[in-house]
Amino acid sequence: MRDPYEVLGVPRSANAAAIKSAYRKLAKKHHPDSNKDDPKAADHFSEINSANEIIGDEDKRKQFDRGEIGADGKPRFQGHPGGGGPRGRAGPGGFENYTFRGGGAGPGQGTGGFEDILNSMFGGGVRGARPGAGGNPQFEFDTGGVGLDLDVNVAMSVSLEESVKGGEKRVRLPNGKELNVKIPAGVAEAQQIRLRGQGESAQGHPPGDLLITISIAPHPFFKVEGADLRIDLPITLYEAVLGGKVRVPTLGNIVELSVPKNTSSGRTFRLKGKGLPKTGGTGDLFVAIRIMLPDGNDAELEALMEKWRDQHPYNPRSGLG
Repeated sequence: MRDPYEVLGVPRSANAAAIKSAYRKLAKKHHPDSNKDDPKAADHFSEINSANEIIGDEDKRKQFDRGEIGADGKPRFQGHPGGGGPRGRAGPGGFENYTFRGGGAGPGQGTGGFEDILNSMFGGGVRGARPGAGGNPQFEFDTGGVGLDLDVNVAMSVSLEESVKGGEKRVRLPNGKELNVKIPAGVAEAQQIRLRGQGESAQGHPPGDLLITISIAPHPFFKVEGADLRIDLPITLYEAVLGGKVRVPTLGNIVELSVPKNTSSGRTFRLKGKGLPKTGGTGDLFVAIRIMLPDGNDAELEALMEKWRDQHPYNPRSGLG
Protein backbone atom coordinates (compact mmCIF):
# COMPACT_ATOMS: atom_id res chain seq x y z
CA MET A 1 0.00 0.00 0.00
CA ARG A 2 1.27 3.51 -0.86
CA ASP A 3 2.27 6.07 1.72
CA PRO A 4 -0.99 7.84 2.79
CA TYR A 5 0.71 11.25 2.61
CA GLU A 6 1.59 10.49 -1.02
CA VAL A 7 -1.94 9.28 -1.79
CA LEU A 8 -3.52 12.50 -0.49
CA GLY A 9 -0.73 14.66 -1.93
CA VAL A 10 0.12 16.43 1.32
CA PRO A 11 3.46 16.89 3.12
CA ARG A 12 4.11 15.20 6.44
CA SER A 13 3.98 18.63 8.08
CA ALA A 14 0.39 19.24 6.86
CA ASN A 15 -2.11 20.17 9.56
CA ALA A 16 -5.46 18.43 10.06
CA ALA A 17 -7.38 21.04 8.07
CA ALA A 18 -5.10 20.64 5.03
CA ILE A 19 -5.45 16.86 5.16
CA LYS A 20 -9.23 17.10 5.42
CA SER A 21 -9.38 19.54 2.50
CA ALA A 22 -7.13 17.36 0.32
CA TYR A 23 -9.21 14.29 1.13
CA ARG A 24 -12.50 15.95 0.24
CA LYS A 25 -11.19 17.28 -3.08
CA LEU A 26 -9.77 13.89 -4.09
CA ALA A 27 -12.85 11.97 -2.91
CA LYS A 28 -15.09 14.23 -4.97
CA LYS A 29 -12.82 14.07 -8.02
CA HIS A 30 -12.34 10.30 -8.02
CA HIS A 31 -15.75 9.12 -6.79
CA PRO A 32 -16.87 6.09 -8.86
CA ASP A 33 -20.21 7.74 -9.66
CA SER A 34 -18.33 10.55 -11.41
CA ASN A 35 -15.92 8.19 -13.20
CA LYS A 36 -18.14 5.41 -14.50
CA ASP A 37 -15.89 4.85 -17.53
CA ASP A 38 -12.81 4.29 -15.38
CA PRO A 39 -12.57 0.64 -14.15
CA LYS A 40 -9.93 1.65 -11.60
CA ALA A 41 -11.99 4.47 -10.06
CA ALA A 42 -13.35 2.31 -7.24
CA ASP A 43 -9.85 1.12 -6.29
CA HIS A 44 -8.48 4.65 -6.36
CA PHE A 45 -11.39 5.93 -4.28
CA SER A 46 -10.85 3.11 -1.77
CA GLU A 47 -7.14 3.99 -1.57
CA ILE A 48 -8.01 7.63 -0.85
CA ASN A 49 -10.40 6.58 1.94
CA SER A 50 -7.80 4.21 3.42
CA ALA A 51 -5.17 6.97 3.43
CA ASN A 52 -7.58 9.30 5.19
CA GLU A 53 -8.32 6.55 7.73
CA ILE A 54 -4.65 6.69 8.74
CA ILE A 55 -3.54 10.34 8.65
CA GLY A 56 -7.02 11.83 9.01
CA ASP A 57 -7.19 10.30 12.48
CA GLU A 58 -4.93 12.04 15.02
CA ASP A 59 -4.02 8.90 16.97
CA LYS A 60 -3.44 6.69 13.94
CA ARG A 61 -1.39 9.43 12.29
CA LYS A 62 0.92 9.56 15.30
CA GLN A 63 1.23 5.77 15.27
CA PHE A 64 2.06 5.80 11.56
CA ASP A 65 4.62 8.59 11.94
CA ARG A 66 6.30 6.65 14.75
CA GLY A 67 6.40 3.53 12.59
CA GLU A 68 4.05 1.55 14.84
CA ILE A 69 1.55 0.84 12.06
CA GLY A 70 1.90 0.56 8.31
CA ALA A 71 0.03 2.27 5.49
CA ASP A 72 -2.62 -0.44 5.80
CA GLY A 73 -3.20 0.46 9.46
CA LYS A 74 -1.84 -2.84 10.72
CA PRO A 75 0.88 -3.17 13.41
CA ARG A 76 4.43 -3.44 12.14
CA PHE A 77 6.59 -6.30 13.45
CA GLN A 78 10.31 -6.13 12.89
CA GLY A 79 12.46 -9.22 13.28
CA HIS A 80 16.22 -9.16 13.81
CA PRO A 81 18.55 -11.71 12.21
CA GLY A 82 20.89 -13.67 14.43
CA GLY A 83 21.71 -17.02 15.91
CA GLY A 84 19.43 -19.63 17.32
CA GLY A 85 18.39 -17.67 20.42
CA PRO A 86 16.00 -14.78 20.83
CA ARG A 87 17.16 -11.27 20.25
CA GLY A 88 15.25 -8.12 21.03
CA ARG A 89 15.40 -4.40 21.19
CA ALA A 90 13.11 -1.71 22.46
CA GLY A 91 10.53 -0.83 19.85
CA PRO A 92 7.89 1.91 19.66
CA GLY A 93 6.02 2.36 22.90
CA GLY A 94 8.69 0.56 24.93
CA PHE A 95 7.78 -2.92 23.68
CA GLU A 96 10.46 -5.36 22.61
CA ASN A 97 10.48 -7.16 19.28
CA TYR A 98 11.96 -10.65 19.11
CA THR A 99 12.74 -13.16 16.40
CA PHE A 100 13.44 -16.86 16.90
CA ARG A 101 15.45 -19.19 14.73
CA GLY A 102 14.17 -22.70 14.12
CA GLY A 103 16.18 -25.71 15.20
CA GLY A 104 16.28 -28.28 17.96
CA ALA A 105 17.61 -27.80 21.47
CA GLY A 106 21.36 -27.62 21.78
CA PRO A 107 23.55 -29.74 24.00
CA GLY A 108 22.43 -29.55 27.57
CA GLN A 109 19.19 -27.74 26.61
CA GLY A 110 15.85 -29.46 26.89
CA THR A 111 12.76 -28.13 25.24
CA GLY A 112 11.26 -27.36 28.63
CA GLY A 113 14.30 -25.28 29.60
CA PHE A 114 14.04 -23.12 26.48
CA GLU A 115 10.32 -22.67 27.10
CA ASP A 116 11.10 -21.59 30.65
CA ILE A 117 13.45 -18.92 29.28
CA LEU A 118 10.76 -17.69 26.92
CA ASN A 119 8.13 -17.71 29.64
CA SER A 120 10.33 -15.67 31.94
CA MET A 121 11.08 -13.24 29.10
CA PHE A 122 7.45 -12.82 27.99
CA GLY A 123 5.85 -13.07 31.40
CA GLY A 124 4.16 -16.39 30.72
CA GLY A 125 3.18 -15.42 27.17
CA VAL A 126 4.39 -18.74 25.64
CA ARG A 127 1.61 -21.30 25.45
CA GLY A 128 3.85 -24.30 24.87
CA ALA A 129 5.88 -26.17 22.30
CA ARG A 130 4.55 -28.53 19.68
CA PRO A 131 6.40 -30.54 17.03
CA GLY A 132 7.00 -28.71 13.77
CA ALA A 133 8.52 -29.69 10.44
CA GLY A 134 11.52 -31.95 10.91
CA GLY A 135 10.70 -32.41 14.58
CA ASN A 136 11.73 -28.86 15.46
CA PRO A 137 9.68 -27.27 18.23
CA GLN A 138 7.32 -24.44 17.33
CA PHE A 139 5.97 -22.02 19.92
CA GLU A 140 2.69 -20.14 20.16
CA PHE A 141 2.84 -16.66 21.64
CA ASP A 142 0.26 -14.50 23.30
CA THR A 143 0.09 -11.32 21.19
CA GLY A 144 -0.19 -9.18 24.31
CA GLY A 145 -3.33 -7.44 23.15
CA VAL A 146 -2.14 -6.71 19.57
CA GLY A 147 -5.17 -7.74 17.52
CA LEU A 148 -5.75 -8.27 13.83
CA ASP A 149 -7.19 -5.46 11.75
CA LEU A 150 -10.52 -6.99 10.81
CA ASP A 151 -12.31 -3.75 9.96
CA VAL A 152 -13.71 -3.41 6.44
CA ASN A 153 -13.88 -0.03 4.66
CA VAL A 154 -16.37 0.62 1.87
CA ALA A 155 -17.66 3.75 0.14
CA MET A 156 -21.31 4.65 -0.31
CA SER A 157 -22.77 7.42 -2.44
CA VAL A 158 -26.08 8.97 -1.36
CA SER A 159 -28.24 11.61 -2.97
CA LEU A 160 -28.60 15.06 -1.46
CA GLU A 161 -32.19 14.25 -0.52
CA GLU A 162 -31.08 11.03 1.24
CA SER A 163 -28.42 12.92 3.17
CA VAL A 164 -31.08 15.30 4.51
CA LYS A 165 -33.98 12.96 5.16
CA GLY A 166 -32.13 9.70 5.77
CA GLY A 167 -33.24 6.38 4.35
CA GLU A 168 -32.03 2.88 3.68
CA LYS A 169 -29.60 1.64 1.04
CA ARG A 170 -28.06 -1.69 0.20
CA VAL A 171 -24.27 -1.95 0.29
CA ARG A 172 -22.14 -4.74 -1.18
CA LEU A 173 -19.03 -5.80 0.76
CA PRO A 174 -15.74 -6.94 -0.83
CA ASN A 175 -16.58 -10.55 0.09
CA GLY A 176 -19.84 -10.38 -1.88
CA LYS A 177 -22.09 -10.09 1.16
CA GLU A 178 -24.86 -7.47 0.95
CA LEU A 179 -26.35 -5.49 3.83
CA ASN A 180 -29.18 -3.00 4.21
CA VAL A 181 -27.77 0.14 5.82
CA LYS A 182 -29.86 2.80 7.53
CA ILE A 183 -28.66 6.27 6.57
CA PRO A 184 -29.19 8.74 9.42
CA ALA A 185 -30.87 12.04 8.58
CA GLY A 186 -28.37 14.87 8.29
CA VAL A 187 -25.38 12.72 7.30
CA ALA A 188 -22.51 14.81 5.89
CA GLU A 189 -19.88 14.40 3.18
CA ALA A 190 -16.97 12.15 4.29
CA GLN A 191 -18.83 11.10 7.46
CA GLN A 192 -18.45 7.47 8.48
CA ILE A 193 -21.13 5.02 9.57
CA ARG A 194 -19.79 2.22 11.77
CA LEU A 195 -21.60 -1.13 11.93
CA ARG A 196 -20.22 -3.09 14.86
CA GLY A 197 -19.26 -6.69 14.21
CA GLN A 198 -19.99 -6.57 10.46
CA GLY A 199 -16.34 -6.69 9.37
CA GLU A 200 -14.08 -9.67 8.82
CA SER A 201 -13.72 -12.48 11.34
CA ALA A 202 -10.84 -14.65 12.50
CA GLN A 203 -10.72 -17.46 15.01
CA GLY A 204 -9.85 -16.25 18.48
CA HIS A 205 -10.55 -12.60 17.70
CA PRO A 206 -13.70 -10.49 17.97
CA PRO A 207 -15.17 -9.60 14.57
CA GLY A 208 -14.16 -6.31 13.04
CA ASP A 209 -16.45 -3.43 12.14
CA LEU A 210 -17.80 -2.22 8.83
CA LEU A 211 -16.84 1.41 8.19
CA ILE A 212 -18.92 3.10 5.50
CA THR A 213 -17.59 6.41 4.18
CA ILE A 214 -20.38 8.61 2.85
CA SER A 215 -20.10 10.76 -0.25
CA ILE A 216 -22.93 12.99 -1.45
CA ALA A 217 -23.55 12.70 -5.16
CA PRO A 218 -23.71 15.93 -7.20
CA HIS A 219 -27.27 17.23 -7.51
CA PRO A 220 -28.73 18.02 -10.94
CA PHE A 221 -29.46 21.66 -10.04
CA PHE A 222 -28.62 22.39 -6.39
CA LYS A 223 -25.10 23.41 -5.36
CA VAL A 224 -24.16 22.85 -1.72
CA GLU A 225 -22.27 25.54 0.20
CA GLY A 226 -22.12 24.44 3.83
CA ALA A 227 -25.72 24.48 5.06
CA ASP A 228 -26.81 26.75 2.19
CA LEU A 229 -27.99 25.76 -1.26
CA ARG A 230 -27.72 27.63 -4.55
CA ILE A 231 -29.74 27.23 -7.72
CA ASP A 232 -29.73 28.95 -11.12
CA LEU A 233 -33.35 29.75 -12.03
CA PRO A 234 -34.08 30.30 -15.73
CA ILE A 235 -36.80 32.87 -16.53
CA THR A 236 -38.15 34.28 -19.77
CA LEU A 237 -37.33 37.69 -21.17
CA TYR A 238 -40.86 38.93 -20.60
CA GLU A 239 -40.83 37.67 -16.96
CA ALA A 240 -37.65 39.66 -16.41
CA VAL A 241 -39.12 42.80 -17.94
CA LEU A 242 -42.71 42.58 -16.67
CA GLY A 243 -42.10 40.68 -13.43
CA GLY A 244 -44.31 37.91 -12.10
CA LYS A 245 -44.42 34.82 -9.92
CA VAL A 246 -42.23 31.85 -10.85
CA ARG A 247 -42.02 28.38 -9.30
CA VAL A 248 -38.79 27.42 -7.52
CA PRO A 249 -37.93 23.83 -6.49
CA THR A 250 -36.59 23.22 -2.97
CA LEU A 251 -35.60 20.03 -1.18
CA GLY A 252 -39.00 19.94 0.51
CA ASN A 253 -41.52 21.26 -2.00
CA ILE A 254 -42.03 23.87 -4.70
CA VAL A 255 -42.46 27.52 -3.68
CA GLU A 256 -43.34 30.68 -5.61
CA LEU A 257 -40.89 33.55 -5.97
CA SER A 258 -42.08 37.03 -6.90
CA VAL A 259 -39.72 38.41 -9.52
CA PRO A 260 -39.83 42.24 -9.63
CA LYS A 261 -40.12 44.15 -12.91
CA ASN A 262 -36.87 44.82 -14.78
CA THR A 263 -34.93 42.04 -13.04
CA SER A 264 -31.47 41.57 -14.54
CA SER A 265 -29.83 38.20 -15.11
CA GLY A 266 -27.60 37.33 -12.17
CA ARG A 267 -29.75 38.97 -9.52
CA THR A 268 -29.91 36.67 -6.48
CA PHE A 269 -32.80 36.17 -4.06
CA ARG A 270 -32.57 34.43 -0.68
CA LEU A 271 -35.24 32.03 0.52
CA LYS A 272 -34.67 31.73 4.27
CA GLY A 273 -34.80 28.29 5.86
CA LYS A 274 -34.90 26.41 2.56
CA GLY A 275 -31.36 25.06 2.79
CA LEU A 276 -29.88 22.15 4.75
CA PRO A 277 -30.32 21.39 8.45
CA LYS A 278 -27.60 22.78 10.71
CA THR A 279 -26.98 23.20 14.42
CA GLY A 280 -29.61 25.56 15.75
CA GLY A 281 -31.60 25.94 12.54
CA THR A 282 -31.60 25.54 8.77
CA GLY A 283 -29.55 27.09 5.97
CA ASP A 284 -30.94 29.22 3.16
CA LEU A 285 -31.58 28.74 -0.55
CA PHE A 286 -30.03 31.36 -2.86
CA VAL A 287 -31.79 31.73 -6.22
CA ALA A 288 -29.78 33.32 -9.04
CA ILE A 289 -31.82 34.60 -11.99
CA ARG A 290 -30.79 33.53 -15.50
CA ILE A 291 -32.68 35.15 -18.41
CA MET A 292 -33.22 32.66 -21.22
CA LEU A 293 -34.17 33.60 -24.78
CA PRO A 294 -36.41 31.29 -26.85
CA ASP A 295 -34.78 28.63 -28.99
CA GLY A 296 -34.33 29.38 -32.67
CA ASN A 297 -34.68 32.63 -34.58
CA ASP A 298 -37.70 34.83 -33.87
CA ALA A 299 -38.12 37.51 -36.51
CA GLU A 300 -40.76 39.40 -34.52
CA LEU A 301 -38.56 39.52 -31.40
CA GLU A 302 -35.59 40.65 -33.48
CA ALA A 303 -37.60 43.44 -35.04
CA LEU A 304 -38.81 44.56 -31.61
CA MET A 305 -35.25 44.61 -30.27
CA GLU A 306 -33.99 46.58 -33.25
CA LYS A 307 -36.67 49.19 -32.66
CA TRP A 308 -35.88 49.27 -28.94
CA ARG A 309 -32.15 49.59 -29.63
CA ASP A 310 -32.70 52.56 -31.90
CA GLN A 311 -35.11 54.36 -29.57
CA HIS A 312 -33.68 53.43 -26.14
CA PRO A 313 -29.95 52.85 -26.44
CA TYR A 314 -27.96 52.09 -23.25
CA ASN A 315 -24.60 50.55 -22.39
CA PRO A 316 -24.51 48.21 -19.34
CA ARG A 317 -20.70 47.86 -19.78
CA SER A 318 -19.90 51.55 -19.47
CA GLY A 319 -18.32 51.04 -16.05
CA LEU A 320 -15.82 48.48 -17.38
CA GLY A 321 -13.66 51.11 -19.09
